[in-house]
Parts: sequence; structure tokens; C-alpha cells
Amino acid sequence: MRCCETRLNSNCCNITCGCGEQNDNVKKKKIVIDFMYLDLNVCERCKGTEGSLEEAVSDVAKVLELTGAEVVVNKIHIDSEEKAIQYRFKSSPTIRINGKDVQLEVRESLCESCGDLCGDEVDCRVWVYNGKEYTVPPKAMIIDAILKEVYGGNSSSDIDRNKEEAYELPENLKRFFKAMREKGKR
Repeated sequence: MRCCETRLNSNCCNITCGCGEQNDNVKKKKIVIDFMYLDLNVCERCKGTEGSLEEAVSDVAKVLELTGAEVVVNKIHIDSEEKAIQYRFKSSPTIRINGKDVQLEVRESLCESCGDLCGDEVDCRVWVYNGKEYTVPPKAMIIDAILKEVYGGNSSSDIDRNKEEAYELPENLKRFFKAMREKGKR
């Protein structure tokens, strides 16, 4: 009898029991991370956020594996007003974990690289962590948010509240997409 066969009907083996065999009867907790951005070629904030997110996920990967969590990262390029509306996009960049924005309060400041990209003044997200503002989210902030979801998650109230709130495309994003359309016509 293999090691896992003795544990199939118990809850003691959440992923592997050390024998190297996967116990597929145990349902993994799924952590879905949506990374939404305007641009990964020019925008320093979007590129920096992508880097911080990749490092954070890499750093907690072993812990997540041991806790039985499966992480899925979706990179979503918000390249139109329609897509922004579809995803209820409020500011760039955005990281949502299981549908919840890791930064509920939206703060923004002038983003020179997005301004260079579209030819107009555009504000992008400022991240607030431990009382300080950052143009790129600190890796620790993302790790905190992931671990909170793993250990304290399952609250769908924030997601439900988000869906119930009326959404209107922010003026800042309207200006960005308008400037990009006009730039494309030149």
C-alpha cells in the first residue's frame, strides 16, 4: 500500500504527504491574482508593479504550496475603454486578489511615462503601505495581501460591494484613451 492510499479518506494530507505523490482528492484553495495595467512597454509604474508581483509570488510560492493554495496570475492589458468598463478598472496599475483590490483607496499622481505614451497628462496609481506612498507597490505589501487572502480570505463582501457600486470610467482614463485614439490617427 502506498503512503497516500492510507490517507485518502482523512484530512491529514492536504497536498503531498512527502511520498512525492499528489493527493488529488483534496481541493486546493485557489488564489487568483489579476494584474491590470495600461502599458508594459513604456510605463515605469506598470513595469515596476509587474516585477514586484512576480517577485512576491515567487517568494511565497513554497509557503502557498505547503498550505495547499494554487496561485493563478492573470495579466490583463486594459487597452480600451470597453475593457476598462468590463473590468471596472479604476486606476493603473491594479492588483486584485480573488476579486479584491489590494489597495482599496485609490490615490494617484502624475505619471510621466504614461504622459509620454499618450501625449497628455495622465495620473497613475500611488500605493500606500505602512503609511508611506510608493509609485511601485513594495513586494512586502503584495505578500501581505496574498497571505491575508490565504489565511483570512473567503470574505466575499468586498467583492459583492464592489459589484453593487455604480461604476463610471474615471475621467483620467477617459483622457488617456482619448489621447491614445487621437495619437493613432496622426
